[in-house]
Amino acid sequence: MTTNELPRASDAMTEAEAASLYRLMTFLSPAFPVGAFSYSSGIEWAVEAGDISDAASLHDWLSAMLADGAGFCDAVFFVEAHRAMDLGDMAALREVAELAAAFVPSRERQLETTTQGRAFIDIVRAAWNCDGLDEAVALCDAIVYPAAVGLVSAAHDIPRASALHAFLHAVVSNWISAGSRLIPLGQTDSQRVLAALESVVAATAARALHASLDDLGSATFRADLASLRHETQYTRLFRS
Repeated sequence: MTTNELPRASDAMTEAEAASLYRLMTFLSPAFPVGAFSYSSGIEWAVEAGDISDAASLHDWLSAMLADGAGFCDAVFFVEAHRAMDLGDMAALREVAELAAAFVPSRERQLETTTQGRAFIDIVRAAWNCDGLDEAVALCDAIVYPAAVGLVSAAHDIPRASALHAFLHAVVSNWISAGSRLIPLGQTDSQRVLAALESVVAATAARALHASLDDLGSATFRADLASLRHETQYTRLFRS
């Protein structure tokens, strides 16, 4: 190895940083078995109704869901759960978990987020358990997906901002995956939509990191209706 090939000090990660990154990639990988592939968050009905028909309309729908709907609200719950766990404030964690579970607009979305949240917690406790996790989970009657990931990320010392960006990327990727199967959409167009949403994800994360529970709210009425109407849709590929 020549001098020019030697690693720079700035390139090296500490053992803790490497572990944090490894776990973050694991927890939010599509291979992590929480069953996300079986949910569309109402996108299936939106395709059936003609609201989403191509890459452009999928982008617009998801951009609204991110910035003004479930994406932002879930990001706030993620941040608040992470902060409460980080501070060891179990009373606040319990309150966040309860509010997040009550904030879902439809029965199917409730099933989606509670099922994924419980699966996420169960798998982490079985394979990636750590100090304080069992006690924190025991205090919460129900843990929806964003609160579950926020709680676990804090328990594993994964930095809040990095974990939140990864969480939103995973959520958006799953939405796009559902859209690509339903429209249908090719792999290249799917990646174009994901690339176009990068700035929306970053802006949503930045807002959520500086928000509080008082800032919660959404204005994506069509998306909420889609999640309600999906319950009675005649033919369905997805559970929501």
